[in-house]
Amino acid sequence: MGSYRARAALLLTVVLWASAFPAIQVSVAGYGWAGLALFRLAIASAALAIAAPLVKVRRPAMRDLPLIGVSAVTGMAAYQLLLGWGELRVPGGTASLIVVTNPVYSAIIAVLFLGERIGGRQVTGGVIALGGIAVIAVGQGGLRFERYALVVLAAAVALGTYHAAIKPLLSRYTGLEVTAYATWAGTLLLLPAIPALAHAWPHAGEQAIVATVFLGLAPSALGFAAWGYGVARLPVTVASGFLYLVPPIAVLIGYVWLGDKPSLIELIGGAIALAGVAFAIHRPGTATAPETGITNVVPAPAPPARAPSAQ
Repeated sequence: MGSYRARAALLLTVVLWASAFPAIQVSVAGYGWAGLALFRLAIASAALAIAAPLVKVRRPAMRDLPLIGVSAVTGMAAYQLLLGWGELRVPGGTASLIVVTNPVYSAIIAVLFLGERIGGRQVTGGVIALGGIAVIAVGQGGLRFERYALVVLAAAVALGTYHAAIKPLLSRYTGLEVTAYATWAGTLLLLPAIPALAHAWPHAGEQAIVATVFLGLAPSALGFAAWGYGVARLPVTVASGFLYLVPPIAVLIGYVWLGDKPSLIELIGGAIALAGVAFAIHRPGTATAPETGITNVVPAPAPPARAPSAQ
């Protein structure tokens, strides 16, 4: 029974993380990309502040503040801003296909700054994934779509940088603690967007409000709790396999909710990108989990699980 409950929790996580992408489309139309980023992180920060005393979140050490700052800039502020900006034109399902390639960029950052080594398998998988992104970027043949697809790609790079930055922190803090630190700091960094949020607020509309509150609570707080429950009870390899369901579910939710229908070439490009990530991340005979941040504010779990965080 425990295994079934764990799998159900992971499936719930996947659905919540996938739903974040079309929800961003709704929210960004009401608040704009800057206002949305601030509003969403503020909601997540409030939820984490309520949870912090219950789970006994510790204060970070002074020596870790620079890495926390990098995490806040990349995985919170930059990722939120860039993804919202990109989804002004790129459908949520298509954006999820681009963002899922973030482990490739995380590996590159780890090689450049953490002294890790990268093998031929990772290089080949990265090239395949980038080839899939190129197919997506030219999927509609319009110059505008190309530009915004590259903005989403920049968001994926920011998320990959975030995963590399939090890796040393996860050896000293839990995943919830790292997420709380980065989220709170990221919210502070986005405070200059208050005028944009205040300007958009009266005209945002009920749908944008509901979607943004959903983004701040469900994919973040509930998604994290469900992910932690499942990962604690199942092998990492089993749990990580669920994460590849995020893009197809995001495409399906976008189609049902918003009527978004990716073109055939976009779907082909997404399949190529997913194949490249899977090839790069999963080494034969190992239990490596893909690092993905699909939920945007969903953290990497605590060190014992060694599993990844979305975006």
